[in-house]
Amino acid sequence: MIQFWNKRVKEGILTEDTALDKELEAIKREIKENVKKKFAGSLAIRMVDSGSCNACEAECNALSNPYYDLERLGIYFVASPRHADVMLLNGLMTFNMTPHVLDAYKQIPEPKWVITLGACPVMEAPFEKTFAVKAPAADHLPVAHHIPGCPPEPLEIIRGLLEFLKKI
Repeated sequence: MIQFWNKRVKEGILTEDTALDKELEAIKREIKENVKKKFAGSLAIRMVDSGSCNACEAECNALSNPYYDLERLGIYFVASPRHADVMLLNGLMTFNMTPHVLDAYKQIPEPKWVITLGACPVMEAPFEKTFAVKAPAADHLPVAHHIPGCPPEPLEIIRGLLEFLKKI
């Protein structure tokens, strides 16, 4: 216990993870280069909820905070699918939402991609397949990339976006 207090007095309370910060900076640099190269500096994402608990949306909201600052990397969430390059689909594909998701996908101009986010669109979440569930999303849409997690943390989402950018 004395060793703990001696260390705490010498180093203070560390709330920052410098190793994680360095990894995040490297990922950000790579994302910015890929967005600049492949999307002329601006990648527009239309997030579509096909029946979720909103946990994935909450994690995506964290991507706009000053720590992650996704907009500084050239990635923007847009309100209209007509302004989007990528559909970020989260939530379970429900019977009621499937036509709306397909309509949103049709409105995205070519070339377009679909990224699924979280466990629900790929039926990894604990839901039974019933008449109200039309999952997995890959049965209805050409899914280019999947970001796993329930919900995925913002860092996992950023890593997933980087993997997607490397893949296309």
